[in-house]
Amino acid sequence: MSRKKISPALDAPASETLNTKDLRRVLGSSLLGSIIEYYDFILYATAAALIFDKVFFGNLTPGLALFASFGTLAVGYVARPLGGLIFGHFGDSVSRKKMLVLSMMMMGFATIAIGLLPSTSTIGVAAPVILVLVRLVQGIAVGGEWGGATLMALEHAPASKRGFAASFANAGGPAGGLLATFVVSGVSAVTGDQFLVWGWRIPFLFSAVLIAVGLVIRLKVAESPVFKELDSQAQGVQKRRRAPILRVLRDHPRIVAITLVATLGFYTCQGVLTSWGVSVAVGEGVDRSAVLNIKGLAAVFTIVVCFWAARLSDRIGRRAVLTLGGVLGVLWVFPALYLMHDGTAWGFMLAVVVGNGVVQGILAGPIGAYISELFPADVRYTGASLSYQGAATLGAGFTPMIATALTLIGGFAWVGVFWVAILVFGLIAVRVGPEGAHSKLAGAPLKDKQLQSR
Repeated sequence: MSRKKISPALDAPASETLNTKDLRRVLGSSLLGSIIEYYDFILYATAAALIFDKVFFGNLTPGLALFASFGTLAVGYVARPLGGLIFGHFGDSVSRKKMLVLSMMMMGFATIAIGLLPSTSTIGVAAPVILVLVRLVQGIAVGGEWGGATLMALEHAPASKRGFAASFANAGGPAGGLLATFVVSGVSAVTGDQFLVWGWRIPFLFSAVLIAVGLVIRLKVAESPVFKELDSQAQGVQKRRRAPILRVLRDHPRIVAITLVATLGFYTCQGVLTSWGVSVAVGEGVDRSAVLNIKGLAAVFTIVVCFWAARLSDRIGRRAVLTLGGVLGVLWVFPALYLMHDGTAWGFMLAVVVGNGVVQGILAGPIGAYISELFPADVRYTGASLSYQGAATLGAGFTPMIATALTLIGGFAWVGVFWVAILVFGLIAVRVGPEGAHSKLAGAPLKDKQLQSR
């Protein structure tokens, strides 16, 4: 992708440290905001695997109930690209910061609503219908969160630490999942037999506390310096600018395709291991609490490896680290599937700790910077969100349903073939795509003449 010479005002900050008050606040906001958003989003994934098939689809056979439950999970992932486009449009033209505040408020509303939703036995078919609608709101909210949180960290950071800074938003995913898993596990242990009656609602209602804390911190963060500079240069011509999505699709379709496919492997690992794999392990006889605790342990590994991989990508490049993660993923697919089906907690733990903790962690570390650096600043929120959230929809949203269907049709070996194919396509995309680790952070602002001709 060609890069135009940019104004020095848009270059990365001169300081090479992240240890300043402002940057600590930015990174903390990105991490905490992502933790809260993904606590809500992944809490739903856990509930879809263990709870919703019984609470909202108890009138179906067990296999169909689980499939329907994963179907509502997929709805949220389908909505994520829409959220990325909506928030990306306004994040590129109005404010990165304001979009982050709005996304957090939307997610909090949706999650609390799920915690208050009556079951199917109480209000009939209206319950799953409302569940789907609220899940749509969750998907739109988290679709806008990642792009904003990643860009706020990336665009504040010095050039030599952009990968590490951007990884704070991605680390919030497993951290939020860890929090969700431990809250569900703890509530399950305390409420016992009442967990499926009313106890499952507590983790959803707990989101209200997290949202309040997150909003206080997020409101104190300064706007991205790159966005402020672009906004200043766009004064007087803003009304003549077309929507960022049109410029992304017209000027950068190859980068969209490459970054979307490159991200698929990361999200397929998540869909197979932390959603479908949980239901498999429980179905094979592994204790539910043990499964949840193991899932939480794997998230700890994911966080640590994510930060390590991001720092490594600042030294050797994003493509090299993503290639390492993809190759390890291909090698681990069939051992992981075997271990998930052996019916032991130790087998499930090894499958998830290596697959989710190590492989997904390596892929997660550089992916935020890798995607964002390949788009110019004036369409970066939209372009990065479109790629990342599109991969989330295809990779994690539909994978549990696909894996369930493939198992019913031909056994779990077909799941392995599907999983390997996705990882291989991701490797190819990374190898044919450009490296952005040493590129200029901001693209050149559009000129009046260019804007008038669009």
